[in-house]
Amino acid sequence: MARRRKLSFTRRRSSNRLFALLAVLFFLTLTLAPPIKHYFTQRAQISALNAQLNSDNKALEAARKELLLWQDPEYVKSQARERLHFVLPGERQYIVTEGNPSATQTTPTKVANSLTDGQPWYTRLIASISEAGKS
Repeated sequence: MARRRKLSFTRRRSSNRLFALLAVLFFLTLTLAPPIKHYFTQRAQISALNAQLNSDNKALEAARKELLLWQDPEYVKSQARERLHFVLPGERQYIVTEGNPSATQTTPTKVANSLTDGQPWYTRLIASISEAGKS
């Protein structure tokens, strides 16, 4: 009988120790989980900010290169010719458009037929805009 008590006492001691160890591990987990989560969240934010910084630096460098181009008078002249269709005095410019030749023919529209010349210009403008929006 003494042997049985000794076995049950050792079982209780080992189960108490196991319970105490599990409780300590559980509290350690609860204590360490939030800081670890914050650490990984902040690392992800740092990585995202570094990527954004790299892309912003590339955009800044591209803008600086474009600024240097715009300081050249020849580049400004070429852009004015290309974008704004400017020509130098004495030059003649031709703009060739591809398209349907029948679309360039002028035919009277409903708006032009429905308006008389006696109406004020703003009435004709409003009627023209509203008719164009319908089609």
